Amino acid sequence: MTNELGLKIGGVPEHFNLPWRLAIEEGKFQEIGLNLHWSDMSGGTGQMIRGLETGSIDIAVLLTEGITKSILQGLDAKILEVYVVSPLSWGIHVPHKGAIKKPEDVEDQTFAISRYGSGSHLMAYVMADQHNWNLDNLKFNVIGDVYGGLWALENNEAQAFLWEKYTTFPFVEQGKCDYVGDVVTPWPCFVIAARKEIAEKYPEMLAGMCAVVNQKAQEVKENPDSANMISWRYNLPLEQVQKWLSETDWNYEGTDYPLAFEKTTHYLKKLNLLSEEEAEGWEEKLFV
Repeated sequence: MTNELGLKIGGVPEHFNLPWRLAIEEGKFQEIGLNLHWSDMSGGTGQMIRGLETGSIDIAVLLTEGITKSILQGLDAKILEVYVVSPLSWGIHVPHKGAIKKPEDVEDQTFAISRYGSGSHLMAYVMADQHNWNLDNLKFNVIGDVYGGLWALENNEAQAFLWEKYTTFPFVEQGKCDYVGDVVTPWPCFVIAARKEIAEKYPEMLAGMCAVVNQKAQEVKENPDSANMISWRYNLPLEQVQKWLSETDWNYEGTDYPLAFEKTTHYLKKLNLLSEEEAEGWEEKLFV
């Protein structure tokens, strides 16, 4: 198709994004006239926000709290829809065989984070809030990605590292870090966002794109072979994948979740990560 629209999309190279990879491999987007170029963003939400900012990507599949904060602080992007409706379980990872044995022991320690504004950064505030710690005492060390986080724990450059627990499970098994508990997001975890000019210029194409990936997600959820495929593709233990699949739901119907963003905005204000002024008119700012 000569008049195909080409767009660049970024997402983490993790199991959540299997529906995108399958839809691209099977030519599902090309069927609607969209040529989608996928980029793995191992630096997570912070890296994708930078990509949207610089125009190196047009679309991103990223964490709800990260993109909400960035748009309300001036990023020229719009949220298209919620992608994963279930919350995300962030594992609390600490040095292997170290002094930290439970979440409470993390107070006043340094958190390894991939980037400022990333999920690993923002969820440290959520964890601190849930434990009634003083938010002003939070300390961070920017490490880039999951491997940087493991290195920081091993070298005492950080004493805690929050990352999606199924992704890190193999590292816990290998003794690279210990897992002492979870921090669960109080909202649906992943959304699809696009640069504002793209969102305004191609609304129908982007709606079609979302419909394709939602349909593919439903197929992944219902396919009895999915756990085996994810285990093989992402090098994760089968029983862990089965557990993850049972806990995870994508946005199969493309439903709107306005209350989720109200909650996220309220929480970011509560944690002093957004000002009253920035949060004002959040609905107009976040969506097309």
